[in-house]
Amino acid sequence: MSTSYQGLNGMDLIKDGWFHERGILWPGQAMSLQVNKVLDHHRSSFQDVLVFESANHGNVLVLDGVIQVTERDEFAYQEMISHIPLFAHPCPKKVLVIGGGDGGVLREIARHECVEEIVICEIDGDVIDVSKKFLPGLAKGYDDPRVTVKVMDGAKFMDENQDCFDVIITDSSDPVGPANVLFETPFYKSMYRALREGGIVCTQGECMWLHVDLIRPLMNSIKQIYAGVEYAYTTIPTYPSGQIGFLIGTKGRTEGCRQPKRVLDKEMQKSLRYYTTELHKAAFELPAFARRSILGEEL
Repeated sequence: MSTSYQGLNGMDLIKDGWFHERGILWPGQAMSLQVNKVLDHHRSSFQDVLVFESANHGNVLVLDGVIQVTERDEFAYQEMISHIPLFAHPCPKKVLVIGGGDGGVLREIARHECVEEIVICEIDGDVIDVSKKFLPGLAKGYDDPRVTVKVMDGAKFMDENQDCFDVIITDSSDPVGPANVLFETPFYKSMYRALREGGIVCTQGECMWLHVDLIRPLMNSIKQIYAGVEYAYTTIPTYPSGQIGFLIGTKGRTEGCRQPKRVLDKEMQKSLRYYTTELHKAAFELPAFARRSILGEEL
């Protein structure tokens, strides 16, 4: 996730050996990580790109001043945004990733032998390049022969490929600047058209502690498009307030995605560090305040 700041210089956020993340979407709070050394800093055609080696969190990717990935805790996000929709589908064969240039979602999709084709649309090729160089544990997802890389606008690609995908995963930036379009109804309509019947979309859904004013209207809007719409979440220490959610929509099925449709075998479970079948189900169980504010329930 990333919040865009026009002209921001990521190096200005490093003071006295510490990187300080401050964002307009989480006013009054900040996240700091100790920096061992800066590995890369430049401005791509789209955003400020910073990679540094941290004291305790491995290598860290920062876009427009906001932490995207740390090697210490990335799996909590990558595994949940991927395996919730993939295991909720009875037999996903063709999967599309929008964003996710670090390769972590690709790595997780590649664990599913039933998947025959994986397409990733990342608009910023520089994110792919720095991830391959400095985040090999995530970028190894690109090594799978089923992966096709499109460095282009994901919405344009979907408009050209309708009724094609069983699962679409959008690993997007925050809804500020260029990524704002990914949190608007037209983008969800594009995903819907690109889905096959029975398909599932799963998108980065912001934080229940900070962004109820964004989450609930979007959910209400896309309920007019999808047969079912749900909110699930994961915990991850280096994202604002330690939590990030997922908006999940289904096409032509109303039963939802709480119950996995396929069995997680023992060998795959051994390779995972966060996702379990039990946690899949639990991810949809929200605290009372979120059930009221996001789902509109009366408790």
